[in-house]
This record gives sequence, C-alpha cells and structure tokens, in this order.
Amino acid sequence: MSTCTTCGNNYDDSFLVVKDGKEYIFDSFECAIEKLAPRCASCGCRVIGHGVQHRETIYCCAHCAHGAGAVGLVDHD
Repeated sequence: MSTCTTCGNNYDDSFLVVKDGKEYIFDSFECAIEKLAPRCASCGCRVIGHGVQHRETIYCCAHCAHGAGAVGLVDHD
C-alpha cells in the first residue's frame, strides 16, 4: 500500500509517475492531474490535453492565448 502524493490516501492499487527525475505516487488520475498538469495562463483551468504554447506560456486553447495577445496559434485548421 502506498500513500498518494496529492491527497494522502493509502491505496493498494496506487501508481508511480516519474517527472523530471522526481517520483510521485497517486491513487487516481484525478490526483495526478491536480499535482502535475499545468494551468492555463489565461483562464486557470488544468491543461490535460495538448493545449497550446506561446513562447514559455501554456494555454488550454488558442482562444485563451489570443485573449492574452498571442497571434498565429490555432486549435485546428
């Protein structure tokens, strides 16, 4: 049994994620997303899909990126 990094739950079916050389144990994908997924720089939602990136800034979609002044990004063409 391992303790979830995010919520502290002890769970017998937890899983290990290694990111940037650091190990995290989670009891659910929900906890993994909460701990590791970036937030959109515009609206603050978790980016759990591809999202878009303008320079070093991550957005959930082109709409949010455009609202922040980024140009040339599209969600699809």
